[in-house]
Amino acid sequence: MASFCFNPTRLRTPTVQSHKSISNSNSLAKPTKISYSFSINHSKNWQRLELFRPNSVSESSLSVEQEEVEFDDEEEKEDPTAELSYLDPETDPDSISEWEVDFCSRPILDIRGKKVWELVVCDESLSLQFTKYFPNNVINSITLKDALVSISDDLGVPLPDKIRFFRSQMQTIISRACNELGIKPVPSKRCLSLLLWLDERYESVYTRHPGFQKGSKPLLALDNPFPMELPENLFGEKWAFVQLPLSDVKKEVSSLETKLVFGASLDLDLLGIELDENTLIPGLAVASSRAKPLAAWMNGLEVCSVEVDVSKASLILSVGISTRYVYARYKKTPTTTNEAEAWEAAKKACGGLHFLAIQEELDSDDCVGFWLLLDLPPPPV
Repeated sequence: MASFCFNPTRLRTPTVQSHKSISNSNSLAKPTKISYSFSINHSKNWQRLELFRPNSVSESSLSVEQEEVEFDDEEEKEDPTAELSYLDPETDPDSISEWEVDFCSRPILDIRGKKVWELVVCDESLSLQFTKYFPNNVINSITLKDALVSISDDLGVPLPDKIRFFRSQMQTIISRACNELGIKPVPSKRCLSLLLWLDERYESVYTRHPGFQKGSKPLLALDNPFPMELPENLFGEKWAFVQLPLSDVKKEVSSLETKLVFGASLDLDLLGIELDENTLIPGLAVASSRAKPLAAWMNGLEVCSVEVDVSKASLILSVGISTRYVYARYKKTPTTTNEAEAWEAAKKACGGLHFLAIQEELDSDDCVGFWLLLDLPPPPV
């Protein structure tokens, strides 16, 4: 099965410093508001969003650019304990207004036999890259605050307006450090550049570290809580599984800026993939007579993913760090189960890529909200 692979070409080799030691039938939250049917009318053509056709996305439609990181002799000898402090010289420092941060232990023991902690910082484009190791006895908001200031001072980049982070266990420390610096902390799993970088670092750095502990489990595992009922302000009226060719997905993404549409995009180039422009990307379309207010509310939630819980005949919306909502319910029948399973399979065939679209009507020409989403497995650290 195809999957997204990280494009390593934007990563820097750490040579700067050294480290010493998401009941009732077919509902979107409120059963009485939904008239969605899972039956598929192939004669109906959507003007923008096409009704989802099971098994319409196949592996043959997907071409993934598998880039292997090849090290030369000099790079092979690079010290895995080295730290990184890098700013792309071609990037305007003032243009970097958001950072992605992880501050957590690693599967590495120091000379005291204690787990080493690491601060990893980047921006969405990886124009900014920073790593620094810490002993476990200095982990607090003061240490983090001082480190964030040092990044700004050493690289000549302004402190960001926002910092995204994905570990709920570190919310207090990160939020306190950010608040003291006048930075808005944003708990969100949309730290995709950071998550993919951590996955890459596990293979290229941590496993090569002399203190690496094979089989060590993450100290701060990601939460996957039981889904809650959807808040009233997020209620929609109709929904449908849909699909769009990648070329049209890109057009919707571009409208986020040109038409001031609510939503969020992804840097597909950074994911290191190549998809045919005709590849059908699965998505969920939601219609509401109050589409614009609904999209505005959704826009403040850091929408991460939509998934189908086939066993409970429901859709789950994941937002922020650890918030999951029962976004929709449907009547469980063999037909609906098959379609739900096919939608999930299509998403998997696209490496987890999918979207959420909010419209005034399901056959509207335009979307008032569009979120390009990606299901990623948790990082190994």
